[in-house]
Amino acid sequence: MSNGEPITILMADDDPEDVMLAEDALEEARLANNFVAVGDGEELLDYLHRRGEYSDPDDSPRPGLILLDLKMPRKDGFEALKEIKDDPELRQIPVVVMTSSRAQEDVYKSYDLGVNSFISKPVSFDGLVEAMQVIGKYWFEIVDRPED
Repeated sequence: MSNGEPITILMADDDPEDVMLAEDALEEARLANNFVAVGDGEELLDYLHRRGEYSDPDDSPRPGLILLDLKMPRKDGFEALKEIKDDPELRQIPVVVMTSSRAQEDVYKSYDLGVNSFISKPVSFDGLVEAMQVIGKYWFEIVDRPED
């Protein structure tokens, strides 16, 4: 938040309940950011490339952080992550995998594809709030990120 403006957090998750809980947790964690959610990897890439309903930059600001679920329809998190990290225009956006998977092969594959962090979704709301506080502190207060 170097310029004082809120950072857009873009979440890609096909479970509306998980999206609602994440948004509530961000509010509870007092992170003054814009929150946008998309339902799968295809929609995520449409947003990032400003295609279709996301073509207006005012309605689809560049995210400062992507929260990515792995198991989604149409295009899963691995496919979306690969495309993001292979694209010179997008690869600098930090991506945090936030998934219910605890499988080591998913952890390894995510890091091999260039993910910045891998978090297994906490089972309680309090755990989710704590995770969002840590994510917010780390990505918005501690880490130096490239400016847009």
